[in-house]
Order: sequence, then C-alpha cells, then structure tokens
Amino acid sequence: MRASSSSLFLRLMAAISAVLLAGAALLAYAASNYAQRAAENAYDRLLVGAAEQIRETLRIEDGAITTDIPVSAFVALSLSRQERIFYRVVGPGGETLTGYDDLPAARAGTPGDDLWDATYRDTAVRIATLRQFMAGAPQPGWATVVVAHTTASRAALVGDLTLRALLLLGIMSVIALAGVAAAARFALSPLHRISAALAARQPNDLTPLDVEAPPEISGLVQAINRFIARLSDRMEDLRHIIDDAAHQIRTPVTALSAQVDLLQVETSPERRQHQIERIAARTAQIGRLANQLLSQTLVSHRARSATPERLDLRDVLRQAAADAVPAALDRDIAVNFDLPEDPVWIDGDPVTLREALRNIIDNAIQHGARSRLRLSVRREAGTIVAEVADDGPGIAEQHWPMVTRRFWRAAGDGEGFGLGLAIAADVARAHGARLEFARLTSGDFAVRMVFGKDAA
Repeated sequence: MRASSSSLFLRLMAAISAVLLAGAALLAYAASNYAQRAAENAYDRLLVGAAEQIRETLRIEDGAITTDIPVSAFVALSLSRQERIFYRVVGPGGETLTGYDDLPAARAGTPGDDLWDATYRDTAVRIATLRQFMAGAPQPGWATVVVAHTTASRAALVGDLTLRALLLLGIMSVIALAGVAAAARFALSPLHRISAALAARQPNDLTPLDVEAPPEISGLVQAINRFIARLSDRMEDLRHIIDDAAHQIRTPVTALSAQVDLLQVETSPERRQHQIERIAARTAQIGRLANQLLSQTLVSHRARSATPERLDLRDVLRQAAADAVPAALDRDIAVNFDLPEDPVWIDGDPVTLREALRNIIDNAIQHGARSRLRLSVRREAGTIVAEVADDGPGIAEQHWPMVTRRFWRAAGDGEGFGLGLAIAADVARAHGARLEFARLTSGDFAVRMVFGKDAA
C-alpha cells in the first residue's frame, strides 16, 4: 500500500486555511482602505467646517474686510497635542488679512474651493481653501480662507481603525478555522467508522460491509463490498480447487506408496521390474494430474484478472498444437491444419485460450485419434469456430452434457482425470464462447469452440 505523506484531514485543513488566509488578506486590504477613507472623510469634514466658520465671520467694517477668528473653529482639530493648525485669510488683492503669510492660498490651477495635500514648514498638511466674494469692499473681489492641519492624527486614526479591524478579522478567522476543523472531523467520521468496521473483522469474515454512510461515501462502501464479493468468490474457488486436488491426488499417491512398499519386499527380479514400471506409470499419471490441476487454477485466476488482447485465432491454435502435438509423434498420428489465409481476429486472453485448445488437442490424442488429427479455424454463420477433429471413436452422445464437468469420467476410462474438457469449457464461457461436440459426416469426432459475433 502506498502511504500518503499527510492525512486527509491535514490536507483538507491546509486547503481551507489557504482559502481563509487569502480571504483574510483581501479583507485586511479592504479594511485598511476603508479606514483610510473614513479617517480622511472625518478630518476633511472637520477641516472644511473650521474654514466655513472663519468664512462666516468675514464682514466689511469702515470700508475694510475684517474677521473674528472663532476659537470653536479649531477645537475639534486640536484634540491631540501633537497636531498643529495653520490658517490665513487673504483679501481680494492678495494681501494677508490675518494668519500665516507664507501659507499657500491656493493650489496651482485650482482657484476655487479646494481640499489638497501639501508640505508646509517641512510638515505634511491637509489644506482646505474656501472663497467668499466681498462685493462691498473698496476693491470688490474674492476673499480666501485657508486652514491647514497636520496629518499625524489622521494616520493615527487610520492605524487604530485598521488594527481594530484586523483584530476582529483575526478572531473571526480563528473561530472559522476551529469551526471548519470540527466540521471536517465530523464529515470524515464515516471514513473512521468504515476503517474501524474493517479492522474489527475476523480474517475469514467476507460478508458485505454494513456501515451507515452519506451518499458521498456510499460509493466507497459499495466498491469495498464489490471487492469483498470478488475476494469471496476467489476464496471459494480456491477452496474448491484445494478440495478437488486433495481428493484427486490422495488415491494415486496412496497407490504409489503401496507400490513402493511392495517393491521393497519383492525379491524376484522380474516382478521387481514389473513393479518399477508400474511406479513409473503411476508417477507420470500423478504428474499429468498435477499439471491439469495447475492449469485449472491458472484458468480460474486469469478469467477474472487478465486484460483481453486482440488475437489471431490461427496463431493461438498453432501455439496450442506446438505444445500438444509432440505426444502425437510417439503414436504416428498425422496432424493437418485447415486455416484461412486472412487473420481471424478475436478479443481474449492468449494464455487461457492456448491452454484450452491444448487440452482439447491433448484429449483427442490421448483418448481419440487413431491415425489423423485435423485442426481448423473458420467463419461460419456469423460466428468464428476453432475445431479439433480426430478419427477416433469420440465421446458417446449421451455423455456430451457431462464431459465438461470437473473430474467426470465415463465408466471404463481409467486414463483420464476429467479436467481437460472442463478447463476448455470454463475458458470458452469466460470468452463469451461455447464448447460443442459433433459427429462429422466423415465419421470423425469434433470438439469445437464457437465464438459469437460479440467475441469476434
């Protein structure tokens, strides 16, 4: 099993924390901007209010413009001891009526009412300029009221508002993260229940998993149950194979042991030679049985696990014949191929198909063919047929339904084990094909593996 470097909970929390962090950063930026605008607006209103109060005091007395600066105009702006306030009243002719002579009266290019930032006496200030038309003055024209205020208190207010917003945002983020952690734990709890249910099982318990799970995880439970079902089927197949192997091998092994015991006490050279020949034959019989049992196990395994490949059935039949035909050479059996020139394509597992055809050919050589064996592949009525025909007596028709059962043997058949055709039938079913038997018009007996249209 591949182990992950971090748990699902930690990865989930990391992703959510990243989102919260990004959101908090955006909110912090927005809060800072809002604090900046709020402080600017508040102090600008106070600054303009102070200039407005001074402008309201402008009047003409004895032909001259006079003003009486109200103390209340600067009260709100001078709450901090570090703040400084500058003012100037300029007459229509540009003369300073009161205040600081060097305080700028207007921003370049903006002769009317204005709010602007400047540097005065090496200090950053915010300046408000208001104008008042003085019609009764000796020289009618616009009088200008200028009020400047240092910006330290503005910056302090911005910092204070931003800090409060960030503090509140931090508290909310911590609460949100704690809530998300609790929610994530709760959301992942079905996985912990599934894990606990599997860990508490006995090794031989292959019943379906019965755990309550939300729809998002029910698919996982179903997948686990499908896997358990497949594993249960495999274990059942394995149990049958082991039972069959134990049952089938016990008798010949017992017989072999008895023959060895007889050989040990036999004194006659002729009878000892006879016993040795019987032991050799019994050993060969046990070897063939073991090979067929292994072949059955291989077929059972690959039927569920092998990935189908695109195969030329002619090549599969040739390979199967190459494995089985050497036995025919000992009996002087003529082997003929009847194959089309063009490829005959099917989708299947090359290993199990070759094993099935080899068993059919081997069965024909061992129990049927007298002098000839014909191997053919053809297309017939929308199907694909692989056929093994021999000139032997074949299988009696009343036995055709039984010969594909495992370990079934006709009475008097002392050589076979009843596995070869059963294996071939299993492979055929796994490939959507069927195993058929036929008596040909020539008198030959044929075993066919017929693939339907969907298998071709």
